[in-house]
Amino acid sequence: MTPASIQLLAQYNAGMNQQMYAAAAQLPHAELAADRKAFFDSILGTMNHLLVGDTIWLRRFAGHPAAYSTLAHLLEQPPVSGLTQSFGDDLAALQAHRSRLDAIILDWSQQVTAEHLALAFPYKNIKGEAYCKHFGSLVLHFFNHQTHHRGQISTLLYQAGVDVGVTDLPAWIPMLAEGSTQA
Repeated sequence: MTPASIQLLAQYNAGMNQQMYAAAAQLPHAELAADRKAFFDSILGTMNHLLVGDTIWLRRFAGHPAAYSTLAHLLEQPPVSGLTQSFGDDLAALQAHRSRLDAIILDWSQQVTAEHLALAFPYKNIKGEAYCKHFGSLVLHFFNHQTHHRGQISTLLYQAGVDVGVTDLPAWIPMLAEGSTQA
């Protein structure tokens, strides 16, 4: 992980979330809330889980020794109570929360340095179990978790007759001139 890759993944994350919510808006609430036998039941349930996961990790990242100013206010909010905590029961409520989190992630991605990524990072899971892991690898997990569950949502939407469109990361990687060494 590099600061540039984190910035790219933050942009990809925000753009894909906008694309996913726009696709979901084509369905009525009953379709979005229907139990589709997915791990988090419905399309809305899976979208909510993404918000829960992102909130949990961003609150953890707020405790990094770098003291990211863009994340500090998250520590003033109550912690997430569990993996199925609800941030709303309709698309508009979830989308509003998603937009706020994506803006935070984009701002935070501008503050992360290579030195921050190299550190060991102690944290506790929601059960209170203590861990200490490589921060860069945890940031990679943060973005991978989002992609994993957006893939589930994309499948659920497709099964409901809605195509999310291109979801591949290379669509977000800027074009370079041949022979360029820019990263």
